[in-house]
Amino acid sequence: MIPFIASESASPVDVQLLTLGTTIVVFAVFLLLAMKFVWPHILKGLDERDQKLRDDLDAAEEARKQAKSALSEYEKELSKARAEAGEMIAKARLDAKAAAEELRTNNVRELAEMKTAATADINAAKKAAIGQLHQEASSLAVAIASRILDREISMEDQQALVDESLTEMTESSK
Repeated sequence: MIPFIASESASPVDVQLLTLGTTIVVFAVFLLLAMKFVWPHILKGLDERDQKLRDDLDAAEEARKQAKSALSEYEKELSKARAEAGEMIAKARLDAKAAAEELRTNNVRELAEMKTAATADINAAKKAAIGQLHQEASSLAVAIASRILDREISMEDQQALVDESLTEMTESSK
Protein backbone atom coordinates (compact mmCIF):
# COMPACT_ATOMS: atom_id res chain seq x y z
CA MET A 1 0.00 0.00 0.00
CA ILE A 2 0.89 3.43 -0.64
CA PRO A 3 1.21 5.42 2.53
CA PHE A 4 -0.39 8.63 1.33
CA ILE A 5 -3.64 7.01 0.15
CA ALA A 6 -6.39 7.15 2.68
CA SER A 7 -7.68 4.07 4.27
CA GLU A 8 -10.78 2.40 3.08
CA SER A 9 -12.71 3.17 6.22
CA ALA A 10 -12.29 6.98 5.79
CA SER A 11 -14.67 7.29 2.91
CA PRO A 12 -16.66 10.49 2.64
CA VAL A 13 -19.80 8.45 2.47
CA ASP A 14 -19.11 6.68 5.72
CA VAL A 15 -21.11 8.08 8.56
CA GLN A 16 -19.67 8.19 11.98
CA LEU A 17 -22.52 7.92 14.36
CA LEU A 18 -20.80 9.42 17.38
CA THR A 19 -19.84 12.59 15.51
CA LEU A 20 -23.30 12.80 13.96
CA GLY A 21 -25.05 12.36 17.30
CA THR A 22 -22.81 14.91 19.02
CA THR A 23 -23.40 17.43 16.25
CA ILE A 24 -27.17 16.96 16.44
CA VAL A 25 -27.18 17.30 20.26
CA VAL A 26 -24.98 20.42 20.18
CA PHE A 27 -27.20 21.94 17.46
CA ALA A 28 -30.35 21.15 19.42
CA VAL A 29 -28.90 22.63 22.65
CA PHE A 30 -27.75 25.74 20.75
CA LEU A 31 -31.18 26.03 19.12
CA LEU A 32 -32.98 25.69 22.47
CA LEU A 33 -30.68 28.23 24.16
CA ALA A 34 -31.03 30.63 21.23
CA MET A 35 -34.81 30.24 21.32
CA LYS A 36 -34.86 30.78 25.08
CA PHE A 37 -32.43 33.70 25.46
CA VAL A 38 -31.45 35.31 22.14
CA TRP A 39 -34.61 35.07 20.02
CA PRO A 40 -36.82 37.00 22.49
CA HIS A 41 -34.33 39.91 22.49
CA ILE A 42 -34.18 39.91 18.70
CA LEU A 43 -37.98 39.75 18.41
CA LYS A 44 -38.35 42.42 21.10
CA GLY A 45 -35.94 44.70 19.19
CA LEU A 46 -37.79 44.07 15.93
CA ASP A 47 -41.15 44.72 17.62
CA GLU A 48 -39.81 47.96 19.16
CA ARG A 49 -38.46 49.03 15.81
CA ASP A 50 -41.78 48.18 14.16
CA GLN A 51 -43.68 50.10 16.86
CA LYS A 52 -41.33 53.09 16.52
CA LEU A 53 -41.87 53.12 12.75
CA ARG A 54 -45.64 52.92 13.25
CA ASP A 55 -45.51 55.75 15.81
CA ASP A 56 -43.39 57.84 13.47
CA LEU A 57 -45.83 57.19 10.63
CA ASP A 58 -48.77 58.11 12.88
CA ALA A 59 -46.98 61.27 14.03
CA ALA A 60 -46.18 62.18 10.43
CA GLU A 61 -49.81 61.62 9.42
CA GLU A 62 -50.99 63.77 12.35
CA ALA A 63 -48.46 66.48 11.43
CA ARG A 64 -49.67 66.34 7.82
CA LYS A 65 -53.28 66.74 8.97
CA GLN A 66 -52.32 69.65 11.23
CA ALA A 67 -50.34 71.28 8.42
CA LYS A 68 -53.28 70.86 6.05
CA SER A 69 -55.63 72.33 8.64
CA ALA A 70 -53.24 75.22 9.31
CA LEU A 71 -52.90 75.83 5.58
CA SER A 72 -56.67 75.95 5.08
CA GLU A 73 -57.01 78.28 8.09
CA TYR A 74 -54.25 80.47 6.69
CA GLU A 75 -55.97 80.58 3.30
CA LYS A 76 -59.25 81.55 4.97
CA GLU A 77 -57.54 84.31 6.94
CA LEU A 78 -55.72 85.49 3.84
CA SER A 79 -58.92 85.68 1.80
CA LYS A 80 -60.63 87.46 4.69
CA ALA A 81 -57.75 89.94 4.92
CA ARG A 82 -57.86 90.52 1.16
CA ALA A 83 -61.61 91.17 1.34
CA GLU A 84 -61.13 93.59 4.24
CA ALA A 85 -58.33 95.36 2.39
CA GLY A 86 -60.55 95.69 -0.68
CA GLU A 87 -63.35 97.13 1.44
CA MET A 88 -60.94 99.55 3.11
CA ILE A 89 -59.61 100.71 -0.26
CA ALA A 90 -63.13 101.18 -1.61
CA LYS A 91 -64.13 103.13 1.51
CA ALA A 92 -61.00 105.26 1.27
CA ARG A 93 -61.79 106.04 -2.37
CA LEU A 94 -65.35 107.02 -1.47
CA ASP A 95 -64.08 109.15 1.41
CA ALA A 96 -61.54 110.83 -0.88
CA LYS A 97 -64.25 111.54 -3.48
CA ALA A 98 -66.54 112.94 -0.79
CA ALA A 99 -63.74 115.11 0.62
CA ALA A 100 -62.85 116.36 -2.87
CA GLU A 101 -66.50 117.17 -3.60
CA GLU A 102 -66.81 118.95 -0.26
CA LEU A 103 -63.67 120.98 -0.98
CA ARG A 104 -64.97 121.81 -4.43
CA THR A 105 -68.33 122.92 -2.98
CA ASN A 106 -66.61 124.98 -0.29
CA ASN A 107 -64.37 126.63 -2.87
CA VAL A 108 -67.33 127.50 -5.11
CA ARG A 109 -69.23 128.90 -2.12
CA GLU A 110 -66.22 130.88 -0.89
CA LEU A 111 -65.61 132.25 -4.38
CA ALA A 112 -69.26 133.32 -4.64
CA GLU A 113 -69.02 134.98 -1.20
CA MET A 114 -65.76 136.70 -2.17
CA LYS A 115 -67.33 137.87 -5.43
CA THR A 116 -70.38 139.21 -3.61
CA ALA A 117 -68.20 140.95 -1.02
CA ALA A 118 -65.96 142.39 -3.74
CA THR A 119 -69.00 143.59 -5.68
CA ALA A 120 -70.40 145.21 -2.53
CA ASP A 121 -67.02 146.82 -1.79
CA ILE A 122 -66.78 148.08 -5.37
CA ASN A 123 -70.31 149.47 -5.25
CA ALA A 124 -69.65 151.14 -1.88
CA ALA A 125 -66.36 152.60 -3.16
CA LYS A 126 -68.11 153.70 -6.34
CA LYS A 127 -70.88 155.44 -4.36
CA ALA A 128 -68.33 157.06 -2.07
CA ALA A 129 -66.26 158.20 -5.03
CA ILE A 130 -69.35 159.51 -6.82
CA GLY A 131 -70.48 161.29 -3.64
CA GLN A 132 -67.04 162.80 -3.14
CA LEU A 133 -66.90 163.77 -6.80
CA HIS A 134 -70.34 165.41 -6.55
CA GLN A 135 -69.31 167.25 -3.43
CA GLU A 136 -66.11 168.51 -5.05
CA ALA A 137 -68.00 169.42 -8.21
CA SER A 138 -70.64 171.24 -6.19
CA SER A 139 -68.04 173.09 -4.14
CA LEU A 140 -66.20 174.01 -7.30
CA ALA A 141 -69.44 175.11 -8.98
CA VAL A 142 -70.38 177.23 -5.95
CA ALA A 143 -66.91 178.75 -5.88
CA ILE A 144 -67.12 179.56 -9.58
CA ALA A 145 -70.66 180.88 -9.23
CA SER A 146 -69.70 183.05 -6.28
CA ARG A 147 -66.83 184.55 -8.22
CA ILE A 148 -69.05 185.08 -11.17
CA LEU A 149 -71.69 186.72 -9.08
CA ASP A 150 -69.05 188.41 -7.05
CA ARG A 151 -70.86 187.67 -4.00
CA GLU A 152 -70.14 185.20 -1.35
CA ILE A 153 -72.60 182.52 -0.53
CA SER A 154 -72.98 181.55 3.07
CA MET A 155 -71.93 178.15 4.29
CA GLU A 156 -75.53 177.09 4.86
CA ASP A 157 -76.49 178.05 1.34
CA GLN A 158 -73.43 176.25 -0.01
CA GLN A 159 -74.30 173.07 1.91
CA ALA A 160 -77.92 173.24 0.74
CA LEU A 161 -76.76 173.55 -2.88
CA VAL A 162 -74.38 170.58 -2.44
CA ASP A 163 -77.09 168.42 -0.89
CA GLU A 164 -79.52 169.35 -3.62
CA SER A 165 -76.98 168.52 -6.32
CA LEU A 166 -76.17 165.19 -4.67
CA THR A 167 -79.81 164.28 -4.50
CA GLU A 168 -80.31 165.10 -8.15
CA MET A 169 -77.25 163.11 -9.19
CA THR A 170 -78.24 160.12 -7.07
CA GLU A 171 -81.71 160.08 -8.58
CA SER A 172 -80.30 160.37 -12.09
CA SER A 173 -77.81 157.54 -11.58
CA LYS A 174 -80.53 155.13 -10.49
